[in-house]
Amino acid sequence: ARGRCRATLAMGFMAMFKKKDPKDLVREWQSKMRTEMRGVDRQIRDIQREEKGVQKSIKDCAKRNDLRSMRLLAKEIVASRRTVARLYENKAQMNSVSMMLTEQLATVRSVGHLEKSTEVLAAMNGLVRNADVRDSMREMSKEMAKSGLIEELVNDALEDINGVDDLEAETDKEVNKILAEIAGETAVTMPGAERARVAPKAVAAEPEPSLRAETQREAPVDDLQARLDAIRAMEEAS
Repeated sequence: ARGRCRATLAMGFMAMFKKKDPKDLVREWQSKMRTEMRGVDRQIRDIQREEKGVQKSIKDCAKRNDLRSMRLLAKEIVASRRTVARLYENKAQMNSVSMMLTEQLATVRSVGHLEKSTEVLAAMNGLVRNADVRDSMREMSKEMAKSGLIEELVNDALEDINGVDDLEAETDKEVNKILAEIAGETAVTMPGAERARVAPKAVAAEPEPSLRAETQREAPVDDLQARLDAIRAMEEAS
């Protein structure tokens, strides 16, 4: 009985440490990617649904001429639209990884193992940088590294915090655009509303009146002096 127990334990340990079939690994990763993409779709729908409520609030504030509240709400929409754009980018990257994994599946069928891929590494590195899917993509990248598909990610790059001033300026532009989009003329005609101004064309500066008059007086004098010089030259020549 003890012998059978030991044999069962040994088989359990062997199964535990036995390498997974590469094809099963690829299918498992693709399944996880599809799950993550469905989650991204849900997030996008939720954010867009919330945005409609914020738009209604902006219109209500416009009726009260409450520009300050309108701008605060418009900033929320700017942030939510940036999040949606980032989520769409995440989904596109995940879909790209899934397609690369399909190619790996074909490779496994022909050569029997996964081949190291710098393209998959670059795509996973981009996904790990994004806070929205960082944890799940980090786990998957570790599994891929263990299988030999990619190199291990040494550092989890953080989001870039440079260019904050540029981002603030861009936010102001987007806020004005959103207010015009939602509240129309009501927003741009309110007291204190920021309007887009067209820069005036560069015009040569007009001289001051006293300087202009002085210049006009000097012009005939210069002409007279030139004529006198010409007469003197003719007399000397003769």
